Amino acid sequence: MKSGIDSTTLGQGGLIVLLAGQLLPMIDFSIVNVALDAMSATLHASPIQLELIVAVYGIAFAVSLAMGGRLGDNFGRRRVFSTGVLLFGIASLICGIAPNVWALLLARALQGIGAALIVPQILATLHVTLHGREHSRALGLYGGIGGMAFIIGQVLGGFLINADPGGYGWRSVFLINIPPCLAILLLAPRSIPETQNDRRVAIDWPGTLYLVGAIGCLLTALALGPLLHWSWPCIVLLVAFPLLLSRLWRVEQALEKRGGAPLLPPALMRLHGVRFGLIIAVLFFCCWSGFMFVVALTLQSGLGLSAFQSGNAFIALGVAYFISSLLSARVVERLGKVPTLITGCAIQMTGLLGLAWTFNHGWPHVGIAQLIPATALIGFGQAFIVSCFFRIGLAEVPKSHAGAGSAMLSTVQQAAFGLGPMVLGAVYSHGLLSTGNYQHAVLSSLGTEWAIMLILVISAVILRRGTTQGNANVQGSAPSLKPAVCAARDKAE
Repeated sequence: MKSGIDSTTLGQGGLIVLLAGQLLPMIDFSIVNVALDAMSATLHASPIQLELIVAVYGIAFAVSLAMGGRLGDNFGRRRVFSTGVLLFGIASLICGIAPNVWALLLARALQGIGAALIVPQILATLHVTLHGREHSRALGLYGGIGGMAFIIGQVLGGFLINADPGGYGWRSVFLINIPPCLAILLLAPRSIPETQNDRRVAIDWPGTLYLVGAIGCLLTALALGPLLHWSWPCIVLLVAFPLLLSRLWRVEQALEKRGGAPLLPPALMRLHGVRFGLIIAVLFFCCWSGFMFVVALTLQSGLGLSAFQSGNAFIALGVAYFISSLLSARVVERLGKVPTLITGCAIQMTGLLGLAWTFNHGWPHVGIAQLIPATALIGFGQAFIVSCFFRIGLAEVPKSHAGAGSAMLSTVQQAAFGLGPMVLGAVYSHGLLSTGNYQHAVLSSLGTEWAIMLILVISAVILRRGTTQGNANVQGSAPSLKPAVCAARDKAE
């Protein structure tokens, strides 16, 4: 079977365009947070509606990622990437002129779908067009940009709300997306090579519907549960999640046995690197989003900082993260993927201890300057972990499954992001309710995160030998995926 992949190498200009495209959807996860108060005043939005403005984007993004990967494999990754950027730009314009909450919610859902068309194409294009050191370097930049985007969103959102350029108020956090979207659409055809599988495979509609249902139930419950005090509809959604996930797995297995092309191929789960990557996704990204949530809440509610000051408190973390991401390729080349992952965990855990010490000894006079040493260590370690996540997760994935593999990792990553505020937020709330003390609450949350990261380190040590063997047999792993793909293509013809 032919690979069906255009062998054209991605140039420097194309890499920049792809990474610029990655910034757009990632920034929109956090930039909206600092604009919620202004939205509430202008649109008279209720707390539940404000939560939905944040949640509906993430839900639409997560449930559409796998389909976005399949569309890129079938119709061309550059084409689907550009379509996603166009949809994202149009949705951003609608958000910026939305007359009411319901129009804004619809536009946010469209933004999420556009983002899901963009993101899988970036990772898949890097995977199939670059090799060796260039591939490793690009993955380091990909991880670095992804992490930086959350910090940029916080800081940029606070700046735009304070500066109020053009008198647009909160609408500027959406309208600012339009110029970069236009630039990317102009440059993409000239700089990004078109890649796709040699033949199209049928869309797995049952798998798509079960995936949408499972992820939608989980993220909707996590988003609305705290506001609705975990009433019975939220519990029903949480109970439905594992049932739908189990049904999805059985449907995908049956389709693979029949020679079809599942949306999320179970064969990928037989690859050691993919399984290890999913463990990293659940443990690390859950901690990451939970950390951002509880620390931002502590800075604003516990220490009385403004939203803008709270965003600025993460600048040192973001700068250290970006520097570390630039170094990650060389470190991985020298140490290997799993040792670099363990090193990143050790650095981050040291930073967590330093942050706990800062809150413990400096409270309540903890300012931005006191946070810099610990948060910089945390950011430096996080970049190593993120870059290894993609390297480990995609190491054994054949190029013909680049879209499905990147979408699978990204889907679990986004679900973990949604889970984090619930897990660490529950620890935080328990500490706050039991003592009425923000200091105790944040220290409990940081201790919980440290323990979860220790579990990740132990998992990495246990799985290191298997990952090394799996990476050494990449060529032997790929054929296990080929029969189902070949049969699906023959059937599609």
